[in-house]
Amino acid sequence: MSPKKTLVLGASDNPSRYSYLAVHRLLAAGHPVEAIGRKETVVAGIKVITGRPPLQDIDTVTLYLNPQHQRDYYAYILSLHPRRIIFNPGTENDELISLATAKGIECPEACTLVLLSTNQY
Repeated sequence: MSPKKTLVLGASDNPSRYSYLAVHRLLAAGHPVEAIGRKETVVAGIKVITGRPPLQDIDTVTLYLNPQHQRDYYAYILSLHPRRIIFNPGTENDELISLATAKGIECPEACTLVLLSTNQY
């Protein structure tokens, strides 16, 4: 499988968070990772940044933000032109799915960790 540059949106340095595990497992599977979170920190050697930095060549955005917090990122996510947005459990959002699918973006409601562990990423 070819590496898929992935943005972890909602990244956390808390080891009990799924976004923390996702950063580690994406890297372990050979995927380049960008991470945006509420505070600047470092996870698995990846700098977690805040705001909406200009990022290039994002294949996948994997969401770890609840739908209320996603609204602030709609335009930003769509401006990245990802191939897909993964809606992890608890992040399902019909409004964003509708906006993204209208632009031809795949929107699986899935768990990044399960996709990685079953070689379906």
